[in-house]
Amino acid sequence: MNEKERTRVYAWEFPVRLTHWINALCIVSLSITGFYIGNPFMYAVSSKEYIMGWMRFIHFVTAYALMMSIIVRIYWAFAGNRYASWRVWLPLTGRQWKEIGESLKFYFFMSKKPPSAVGHTAFAGIVYFFIFGLFIFQIVSGFALYSVNHQGALWTVLGGWLTGIMHLQTIRLYHHLAMYVIAVFVLAHIYIAWYLDLKERNGLVGSIFSGDKFVTGKEWE
Repeated sequence: MNEKERTRVYAWEFPVRLTHWINALCIVSLSITGFYIGNPFMYAVSSKEYIMGWMRFIHFVTAYALMMSIIVRIYWAFAGNRYASWRVWLPLTGRQWKEIGESLKFYFFMSKKPPSAVGHTAFAGIVYFFIFGLFIFQIVSGFALYSVNHQGALWTVLGGWLTGIMHLQTIRLYHHLAMYVIAVFVLAHIYIAWYLDLKERNGLVGSIFSGDKFVTGKEWE
C-alpha cells in the first residue's frame, strides 16, 4: 500500500517508553556491574581505590531503579491504553494462538509474511511476559542475596524469604544465569525490531522514541 495511505497511530504512551529505556539502561548497568561482582576483572592497587565498593553501589542503586520501573510498568498494564494492557501478554483467544503460529513461521523463515499488529503481537506478548518474570526473579533473588547482611522484615519480604526455599549458592547461580538469558533476549529484541521495521515500514524502531506507528489498516483485519 502507498506510504500516503498509512495512518499515524499513537501506540506507545510515555510511561511505556520511559520504562522501556529505564529497563534498557538498567540491564546494561546491572550486567556490567553484576559480572564484575561475580568475576572481578579490575583490581585495586592501593587502599584508596574503591572499585568493588563502587560496583556494588551502582549495582544496588540500579536494582532499585529497575524495581520501580517494573512497578510502574505493571501499573500501566492496567491503567494504560490497549497496546500497553496486560491482555496482550497472555494468549487468551483463539485468534492470538493463531497469530503465535504465524509469527513463528515468519521468524523461522517458513513464511515471508511478517506478523501485523499495531502494538505487540501475541508471540511478542508471551516473550515479554516471560522476560518480565525474569526481571522480577532478578529483583527478588538480588534482594535475597542482599538480605544476608541486612536483617529485618522489609528485606525478608523483598527477597529474604527465598533463602528458605533455595540454598544461597543456588540463588546466586540462577541470578547469574538469568543475566545471560536477558542478554540473549536483548540482542534478539534489537535484531527483530530492526528487521520488522525494514519489512513493514511502519516506523517500529522510531515508535519507541515518539510513540507513533504508521499503519495501513491490515493490522486490524
